[in-house]
Amino acid sequence: MNLKTVLTKDTITLHLKGKTKEEIINELLDILAAAEKIQDRAAAFNAIMDRETKMSTGMKHGIAIPHGKSTTIRDLVACIGISDNPVDFDSLDHEPCRIFIMTLSPVEKTGPHLQFLAEISLLFKSSEKRQEILHASTPEAVLQILAE
Repeated sequence: MNLKTVLTKDTITLHLKGKTKEEIINELLDILAAAEKIQDRAAAFNAIMDRETKMSTGMKHGIAIPHGKSTTIRDLVACIGISDNPVDFDSLDHEPCRIFIMTLSPVEKTGPHLQFLAEISLLFKSSEKRQEILHASTPEAVLQILAE
């Protein structure tokens, strides 16, 4: 999977304002809605929050990957949000997060969802790449870093 086919400058936002997990998730959904990637925002919110109740998607190294599956999604959609301030996301390492990658996919298509999550998790094992993302000044710069 090529991340650049899923992510565009319209699905990357710098300077998220949210201070809680729910506020961040709502901001990320706003990004997807504004980019016309989701039609049913309420269903998307429910899918993400349902997944969060099972286990937090806060990973390690300041990254959270809120994700879910919904019958209202036809193809995998994703967005990235960067926060200037760390947000508690119940992460595995108990550290707050600043990089948020949200993805929603159709219930019946597992492959693209798993492939996307695997590619993202590999990408962010690099502390240098994480720092570059945090210091990016434009969505285009984030895309360029992801493509490297």
